[in-house]
Amino acid sequence: MTAKPLVALAMGDPAGISPELTAKLVALDEIRDRARLVVIGGRRIFDEGARVAGVKPQFRMAVQGADLRAAQGDALFVDLGHLNPKEVEPKTATPAGGKFALTNYRHALELGRDGRVDAVCFTPFNKQAMRYARADYDDEIAFSAEVAGLKTPASEFNVLGELWNARVTSHIPLKDVAAKLSSGRIHRALTLTDNCMRNAGFARPRIAVAGLNPHAGDGGNFGREEIDIIAPAVEAGQREGIAVEGPFPADTVFLRAKAGTFDAVLTMYHDQGQIAMKLMGFDRGVTLLGGFPFPICTPAHGTAYDIAGQGIASISASRAALLLAVEMTGRRSA
Repeated sequence: MTAKPLVALAMGDPAGISPELTAKLVALDEIRDRARLVVIGGRRIFDEGARVAGVKPQFRMAVQGADLRAAQGDALFVDLGHLNPKEVEPKTATPAGGKFALTNYRHALELGRDGRVDAVCFTPFNKQAMRYARADYDDEIAFSAEVAGLKTPASEFNVLGELWNARVTSHIPLKDVAAKLSSGRIHRALTLTDNCMRNAGFARPRIAVAGLNPHAGDGGNFGREEIDIIAPAVEAGQREGIAVEGPFPADTVFLRAKAGTFDAVLTMYHDQGQIAMKLMGFDRGVTLLGGFPFPICTPAHGTAYDIAGQGIASISASRAALLLAVEMTGRRSA
């Protein structure tokens, strides 16, 4: 019998819904049937999350540095003991909350980097809190690459069921997007998308590429990026055997993808795809960090300060994130 994947689950921002989501995940029979979880965080914060969520998850404690694969139990907990619940300011981004989440995530990434777990997941972070704790914090991609020692390209993908959204640029000002685009950069994003989707089970993913300008430039009337930069990257991908088409107008390409014509849309900037994906399934979307030697997944929504502490946070996206990580781990093993 094949051993279940070992997944590190880092607790996110303690002031939002992350503690209750973490507790709900550990208590979910479906997850325990398919994976062994290793929760990384603070036991007292977790216990408060379980109280809010109304669950009593079962797990065994594991000391830092333990051989997690040899440890007994469907769920383990590594208590870093680094935050007193009395220091948590509910529904507020704070340096203490950011430090808590960053420390948990770093520990989980180190486990993945060293091959001590098969995948990494985390419940939502608050970027403002992360920057309070670390002034040069950019985003999860850069931080993860730094900790994992990754030297090759990585990117963030949004996944909604069988529909994926990839992007060429991510967390940069909109005014800088056009200057950051090049055929080479688009081609790298396209190749990474194709590779990651194949690792997730797509035999030959059908990828649509969105234009940058209104109506995909309207033949050059509204800009030439589609003609001079994007189309050459698409053609290069086609020559390499990637099932890619475009560029298409961004305001209609997701309608075609939703209808099943494409498996993924590669967009030029963050909100060009995020708005469409979150409108279609905000409570079910998953964010995957692709290009790493192990899967890294999280729910696509945020810390939801407005409903924190009420026990009503939906587990759907967190569940989907964990199951995607498990699926990708299984395919990598195969």
